[in-house]
Amino acid sequence: SVGFKLILLSFSVAMFGGSGGGMNNNNPNNDIVIDSSPSETVSCMRFNPKQQNMLLASSWDKTVSCWEVQQNGMAVPKAQQKMEGPILACDWAQDGQTAFMAGCDNKVKAWSLSSNQTMDLGMHQAPVKTLFAVQEMNAVCTGSWDKTIKFWDARSPKQIGSIDLDERVYSMDAGHPLLVVGMAERKVSIFDLRKLPQPFRNLESPLRMQTRCVAAFTSKDGFAIGSIEGRVGIHCFEDKSRCFAFKCHRGVDGSKQGKPDRSKEIYSVNCIAFHKFNTFATAGSDGVYTFWDKDAKRKLKSFEASGNAITAATFNHQGNIFAYAVGYDWSKGIEYADKQTYSKIHLHAVKDDEISKYTGDR
Repeated sequence: SVGFKLILLSFSVAMFGGSGGGMNNNNPNNDIVIDSSPSETVSCMRFNPKQQNMLLASSWDKTVSCWEVQQNGMAVPKAQQKMEGPILACDWAQDGQTAFMAGCDNKVKAWSLSSNQTMDLGMHQAPVKTLFAVQEMNAVCTGSWDKTIKFWDARSPKQIGSIDLDERVYSMDAGHPLLVVGMAERKVSIFDLRKLPQPFRNLESPLRMQTRCVAAFTSKDGFAIGSIEGRVGIHCFEDKSRCFAFKCHRGVDGSKQGKPDRSKEIYSVNCIAFHKFNTFATAGSDGVYTFWDKDAKRKLKSFEASGNAITAATFNHQGNIFAYAVGYDWSKGIEYADKQTYSKIHLHAVKDDEISKYTGDR
């Protein structure tokens, strides 16, 4: 609500200067911190489509958790469920009463929050990396490392479709009728969900290195793709003149300010999240999140680096909350995992002038 936005901006310092906020190495932007965040890395976050400020998050600690973000900015824990392995993906049903989750135990589950009961929808042959609820199909779409995307009846344990792919699914985004699937070996498949199972288009990533994330434009006429090499590609389906790539999430040379030269440091783009204005955010292994306008080819605003990587990020549907998870992204392997102790979800109150399209007067 508008009330959330105004109160959060006014009171983020006064009310949450203790453990729930305050400026420090892990929270240099003084955003709200959810103290009841999962104990390990957050893999995915989604806001409820009906109850605007209900946040769902899946984690490597085998939990899916739900919070209500109140008007005073506090996030109140509401419910939690567990699976047998780390959970890599979650989403809400359109009615806002059911959640879906999947992960390393290969299973896809539905969770009724009203009864707190779960139901198995089905199973892949390898871990499930990503999922989306597709209201128009009454289905849950899942993408797996078994080189398939599958469709499950959202109301009963029944598979209603399966598509074989060339490679493992690393990332996916769905906004009916568009489905974008980013895979290993830089492969990308685009589907029209009204015309399955044949893809609308198969292509290679415009980026030279491994795909980390994909996100469909809010306008659904293209997508953005991020790689491990600190680059984002903008791909438009029809107007090729609007396709381009740019560098981001790179270290800077601070030698002139008496700081280290980090210009050769390159970080993974872990998340891309589109705003309702069709602008978007990127977040990376450098702990930085940045807002962009693809049409103007402009950076809108960049924020200070958190003390760890950002592993998941999303806007709420109203566009006035940006949730991002700070934690270890496994980019340095298991030997560094125990050294990365900070893992929290942060909430940033988004101002319109931070995320609205570039007009030339800022």
